[in-house]
Amino acid sequence: MDTPLEKMDRPIEKKKGLKKKHIGYIIAGLIFIVLIYMAFFTDRTSTYRVEKDKLIIGEVIRDQFNDYITVPGTVEPISTIFLDAQEGGRVEEILIEEGSMVKAGDIILRLSNPDLYLNILDSEAQLAEKENFLRNTQVTMEQERIAIKRELISLKYDIERKERTYRQNEELIKDNLISMEEFIRSKEDLDMAKSSQQLFIERQRADSLFRLVQVETLKSNLENMRKNLSLVRQRVENLNVRATVDGQLGLLVPEIGQSISRGSNMGQINVLTSYKVTAQIDEHYIDRIRTQLSATLDRQGTQFNLIVRRVYPEVRNGTFEIDMIFPDDMPDNIRTGQTYYISLQLGQPKESVLVPLGGFYQETGGQWIFVLDPSESFATRRNISIGRKNPKYYEVLEGLEAGEKVIVSGYESFGKNEKLVFKNN
Repeated sequence: MDTPLEKMDRPIEKKKGLKKKHIGYIIAGLIFIVLIYMAFFTDRTSTYRVEKDKLIIGEVIRDQFNDYITVPGTVEPISTIFLDAQEGGRVEEILIEEGSMVKAGDIILRLSNPDLYLNILDSEAQLAEKENFLRNTQVTMEQERIAIKRELISLKYDIERKERTYRQNEELIKDNLISMEEFIRSKEDLDMAKSSQQLFIERQRADSLFRLVQVETLKSNLENMRKNLSLVRQRVENLNVRATVDGQLGLLVPEIGQSISRGSNMGQINVLTSYKVTAQIDEHYIDRIRTQLSATLDRQGTQFNLIVRRVYPEVRNGTFEIDMIFPDDMPDNIRTGQTYYISLQLGQPKESVLVPLGGFYQETGGQWIFVLDPSESFATRRNISIGRKNPKYYEVLEGLEAGEKVIVSGYESFGKNEKLVFKNN
């Protein structure tokens, strides 16, 4: 039997197999390996699975980029003349109906205005009064002129008598045949007569100038009153609303019995010697549209040229308006109100990388697009730069190469995923 001391000296056998601490090391190593694999060997891109047949896929090409836009245009008369009431009144008669052809000078409708007739009577009465006053003034002037002339004649003969008396007294005083007082009185009488004659001459001159100014003023007033009367009569004539040009009466607003105020618009005349085409353009192009740009209109396979004549700068509801005219031939039987699709050229053709138009632009703003892998089993997001566009293509400035395929349909359901994996059918 072994003693206790011998039991203490017996060697302890080591247990075989995994120990608890080894399991911890193994787990830590496995975690480390998984992390390394995930960091360097797995794709961490966010993905989204989609059905390929529900997408619109387009091919990137290199071709000539035609810088134009297609817009609907409406045919309108080359010019429109508005009929504004030059004089207010009540509509008494409509002689020409809407849509009728008119000649310049044709009476379209008649107005009535009793106040104008009263103005004419008043102006005629004032004119007659002024004419009578002028005649009376001229008669008075003639009478005064004759009276002054008669007085001057009397003064002339009076001076001659007194001068003769003075000469006689001058001889008689030498022989002391008359008194000195009588001689001096004859001299004073002669001087007084000459002074009176001079005063009358000055009065005649002053009265003549005054009367002349007065007559000229009266004549001027009379002329103004005649012009005023003529204008009032012209206002009465304006109650007959006439066509100012040849054309078609396109719109007539008033009705019989309606009161029209002065300056109100009563209608319009469409000048049909030629036509123009108006179009509404998206405000995106406002800096690129200018006069003299060329455009084409297609009618039954025939191209007709147009030129931008006017650009209206005002933007309403995101669009602005332009007018285009035909520099050469016009389509036969063209009519006001017809609508055509116009190809408006914005620049010269240029060879570029092109991608088809699609709904992707609304989501990306042309800054990125999903590009298909050559295997066409998935598509990844790629940054691009887009320049101009026409009705068929976007011009790609960088980021894509000809031959690549891209998703051009809308991206609304893709969220922020950077990779699209196509589902297997």
